[in-house]
Amino acid sequence: MRNKYAKTIITLIGSIIIIGIIILASVSTIYSQQKLGTPYYFLTRQVIYLLIGIFGAYIIYKIDLEKIKKYSLFLVLANIALLAAVFIPGIGWGSGGAKRWIILGPLQLQPTELLKLTFIIFAATWLTKAVESLRSKKITITNFRHLAMCCIVFVVITVILKKQPDISSFAVLFSIFSIMLFVSGIQLRYFLGIATLGLTILISIILTMPHTIKRIETFLNPTDDILGAGYQIHQAAIAIGSGGLFGLGLGMGKQKMGFLPETLSDTIFATFAEETGFVGCIVLILLFIAFTWTGFNIAKNTKDKFSSMAAVGIVSWISIQAFINISAMLGIIPLTGIALPFISYGGSHLITELFAIGLLLNIAKKS
Repeated sequence: MRNKYAKTIITLIGSIIIIGIIILASVSTIYSQQKLGTPYYFLTRQVIYLLIGIFGAYIIYKIDLEKIKKYSLFLVLANIALLAAVFIPGIGWGSGGAKRWIILGPLQLQPTELLKLTFIIFAATWLTKAVESLRSKKITITNFRHLAMCCIVFVVITVILKKQPDISSFAVLFSIFSIMLFVSGIQLRYFLGIATLGLTILISIILTMPHTIKRIETFLNPTDDILGAGYQIHQAAIAIGSGGLFGLGLGMGKQKMGFLPETLSDTIFATFAEETGFVGCIVLILLFIAFTWTGFNIAKNTKDKFSSMAAVGIVSWISIQAFINISAMLGIIPLTGIALPFISYGGSHLITELFAIGLLLNIAKKS
């Protein structure tokens, strides 16, 4: 099992990364030349991020899983500290009313991306302990301490993400936590109670955020303001529709020429669809589906609960983000600002995703 699934994961992720580099080269060249005077600025940086991520993935692949479990609480608390550091003047940086980045000289970090991995490691460790504690017929406060710790950490994260605000990341984390909680083997009443409470909090937060409500309204009525709030999704629809069956050809997309916003990150799938067509989109989607299936098989065949839970969390995270990004571009759900894993430009998410793949391969070799 180890060789088969590990090689499959490497092949699938490698294929997705190659697609990402190719489409980023197509999207970024003209924009980079116009803004920075060199056509390869963004592509070069993405390759550097890729190399850092691969190196980090190899290190994580070699680390004993017991050590990762041992420091799971420290990792998530340190990440929460980084998450809060975005509010420190001179360190935190924001855009469009949101504070989500830390800048220290040439280093730029988006702590929410790293949080997805550290929280998965933490949740896998403590949910495993929670399930073992709650198997006791005698229900005491002590038996609930591990589950309570998970919920307390998640509440703290929720408060900080609302303050930033970053509702999309909260929704992703809530989805990951819910899936991990469901497959943990915890009693159904506890799962339903926590999931219901979390969903209520999510809806309540959404209803208090004007820009989120505006996105939902635009999703429901996309043609009402195509030069304003509906501009991005309208241009994305034009790009995807223009691709036809086989696309216009790599480098031949037109919507990236100043029409489609955020072409390097949020809407890169729309440009990919325009240049590779329906066939290219199906290939990419099938690669993500194959990754999901393979990852869940690793989780199914692993020997210990922590490894299984961590694998489920990693696979759910990558799959959910891919689904959200692609669905938003297709107009199936509202726009979210979630990056397309391994493809969208950006160091924080790409490096962290590769770290997660290193952990997944580590789990696979122990199965």
